[in-house]
Amino acid sequence: MGPEAEYKEGEIMKVKITGKSHVKPSKKLGRRECRLVTFDLPYIAFHYNQKLLVYKGNEYEDMVGKLKDGLGAVLEDFYQLAGKLARDEEGVLSVEYDDDMAGVEVVEANAEWISVEDLAVELGTSTLKELIPYNGILNSEGLHRPLLSVQLTKLEDGLAMGLALNHAIIDGTSTWHFMSSWAQICSGLPSVTVLPFLDRTKVRNTKVKLHPPPPDQDPQNASSNGTADAEPVDPPLRERVFKFSESAIDKIKSKVNSNPPSGGSKPFSTFQSLAVHMWRHVTQARQLKPEDHTVFTVFADCRKRVDPPMPESYFGNLIQAIYTVTAVGLLSMNPPEFGASMIQKAIEMHDAKAIEERNRQFERSPKIYQFKDAGVNCVSVGSSPRFPVYEVDFGWGKPETVRSGINNRFDGMVYLYRGKSGGGSVDAEISLEAGAMERLEEDKEFVAEVN
Repeated sequence: MGPEAEYKEGEIMKVKITGKSHVKPSKKLGRRECRLVTFDLPYIAFHYNQKLLVYKGNEYEDMVGKLKDGLGAVLEDFYQLAGKLARDEEGVLSVEYDDDMAGVEVVEANAEWISVEDLAVELGTSTLKELIPYNGILNSEGLHRPLLSVQLTKLEDGLAMGLALNHAIIDGTSTWHFMSSWAQICSGLPSVTVLPFLDRTKVRNTKVKLHPPPPDQDPQNASSNGTADAEPVDPPLRERVFKFSESAIDKIKSKVNSNPPSGGSKPFSTFQSLAVHMWRHVTQARQLKPEDHTVFTVFADCRKRVDPPMPESYFGNLIQAIYTVTAVGLLSMNPPEFGASMIQKAIEMHDAKAIEERNRQFERSPKIYQFKDAGVNCVSVGSSPRFPVYEVDFGWGKPETVRSGINNRFDGMVYLYRGKSGGGSVDAEISLEAGAMERLEEDKEFVAEVN
């Protein structure tokens, strides 16, 4: 790293913006409109979802040209990302597209003093924030902003692709379906192999009127000129990527399954085993009282849970938060299978009937959720090791690093990614209050399972 980039945690890298353009579908599509449904609306006051993919390569201009051409082609099928949010006089939200709209925002930038290796750090996200657009921007601002913004930053030996995607219109499954399809087109395929299923009303056809309307700006995070930075949180948060190898995951899973609870429960899955491992150790690092409550939250994919089931290619939000609550003393003093069993039961109980009841409850009394509403002393898991994040190859190789941005982070937020080494490895991006993170890093039992 050159002298210009010798910054401390939280300092600005001074990435230089060199250009801005917009990309629309390569052919005329006319006007299209689709109402947002009950599954989409809880996320309207979350921030844009941010991802960063870092690639090696020295042909920046060629890479940008190929990405823009491929984006225009893939938007013919994923045109909702080139549209805007709209709200009618009743407060009903929809996603709209017509040929006169600007399309996807593409920002070009330069940070040639930063190398690909510099961005492979396991600590922090604030040093990455200049590489990803829309810091601190709410999804509700999609009423007058693009629903997708892409920043392509030239590095010393590669390209950083920062993405801001409006979480009111797509979840993680849809995000990586789009990214994989874009990569396929750039790699030479004539068309998308799996078309997006775009009709949201097939999963829910209830008009939901949001009153009061969602906020247009986050007063704490968004500035009037549109260049927003997240305000410092008190107490300060720290982020860290913990890399669990396949053998470490196997060891954790074996330990949790070594003494299964009576009652004929199924063996605990990899997710349930890793989830309780993180929940217990994070709770211990927080030094809570035994009588305090702690919540484990997972945003579960409901495509196969709803009745009738929806295809994997359903494009939109089809997730719901599943909560597990217990006392700190019960979680920490019982063996890990106690917490794992609670998580397992909560996930199994979230069937079509439970999903229907959650939807009806929301429709009776719509609530604009904040991203911090995951629960007290929570460990909240987003993303999934199932997503093919390291398979997104635009024609110059797989990404060297995949990270999340600063948006939608709070004390206890966890993003899980498939490990770069493949197999059953998992990367866990954890955000914690600084003191708790320091204690977690010193937790020998937790760190022993980390690469």
